[in-house]
Amino acid sequence: MQDAQTGALVLLAEDEPEIADILEAYLGREGFRTVRASDGRRALESHLSLRPDLVLLDVQMPLLDGWRVLSCIRERGDTPVIMLTALDQDVDKLTGLRIGADDYVVKPFNPAEVVARVHAVLRRAGKASRKAGQILRSAPFEIDLENHVASVTIGDEPQTLNLTLTEFKLLSEMARFPKRAYSRAELLVSCLPEGDALERTVDSHVSKLRKKLEDLGIEGVPASVRGVGYRLRELE
Repeated sequence: MQDAQTGALVLLAEDEPEIADILEAYLGREGFRTVRASDGRRALESHLSLRPDLVLLDVQMPLLDGWRVLSCIRERGDTPVIMLTALDQDVDKLTGLRIGADDYVVKPFNPAEVVARVHAVLRRAGKASRKAGQILRSAPFEIDLENHVASVTIGDEPQTLNLTLTEFKLLSEMARFPKRAYSRAELLVSCLPEGDALERTVDSHVSKLRKKLEDLGIEGVPASVRGVGYRLRELE
């Protein structure tokens, strides 16, 4: 029986083609989907556009090294990251863990061990998200994901928001990382019904959500990000 994680998307950020080929083959045998990036900038672009379930991230990569890529990923959210490196030094391991790596594998490695660690990290991440992810709190919002109820606190009084399903999904998605800029394409894929295929449809739903919040005295939420899309709140 295959693990429930099969089908998860792994971003393989590795500039050595031979190593990437081997890892891709082993991950494929376990049912994982993979996408490759051969430099740090491409890794960040793929992370933003594809939203992988996990990143295997080499430290020594062109353009942007793994530490900088990991730091940017952590600013965006909590995607699980396993560092791959030839540097077998405690200071490097501590650096990775301090920045936010979930695990650390030193080259040369057994690819079967890497796949086992991918399974383990995804399992831990899944348990954490199920335990803590039922209630989202991003002041002044509180969002009950299980019961599809969103409320806003004005003064000391919580008020339930009367939202459509799409508006609820948009608010919930952006409340996970309120300072992150979400592209219209991302929001279209994650929040809108399959029949809605136009990015301008996102603008319409966001506009309606914003109007409902303005009626309660909450101005400029979600905030527009020129040339990109939206974020829940303006950067301070």
